[in-house]
Amino acid sequence: MHGSSRWEPYRRAGRAAATVAVAGVLAGCADLPGEAEVRYAGDYGGHEPLAVLGYPSAGTLRTAQEVVWRTADGDTEELAALAAPGTTHSAPEATARNWISAFGAGARGKVTAEFYDEGSKRQSVVLYFHSTGQIKQIDVRSGMGGEDRDWYVYMDEADPAAVTAVPSWIPKTPGALGSRSAS
Repeated sequence: MHGSSRWEPYRRAGRAAATVAVAGVLAGCADLPGEAEVRYAGDYGGHEPLAVLGYPSAGTLRTAQEVVWRTADGDTEELAALAAPGTTHSAPEATARNWISAFGAGARGKVTAEFYDEGSKRQSVVLYFHSTGQIKQIDVRSGMGGEDRDWYVYMDEADPAAVTAVPSWIPKTPGALGSRSAS
């Protein structure tokens, strides 16, 4: 009577999925997602979608998303881990704490990221936190050979006052400059 159980289709599906996974591992299948991809997919599904303006590269978009997600989650350690190598004086940890304190509430709501200019090596990104009306400009850059990540964010705002300062060239509304810096 085991085969006619209402749960049998689920059991068969589970066995089939396990068989495919084992076969892929035994065959050395390179198409299986790694830990980073699985985490990214979970983060993508677990956070408010990021509205995007401008022309991000895959790396600048992913880095900006991770900054917003880690800020929304209040995860100081993971946010600081996105810092560009060479940042000194414990600035990444202090910056992460400051960003979370200043922008955590806004990061949990609707956010627009405007990507300025071309993003193959570095890019300025302006984050608009709609629920709080806040604006934050960040700079991301590609990794250099031998570094742990492909993309990083500059995190050198250990002074809480510096965190919420908005450069004068940044418009109050997304898209006002056509995603081109004023310089």
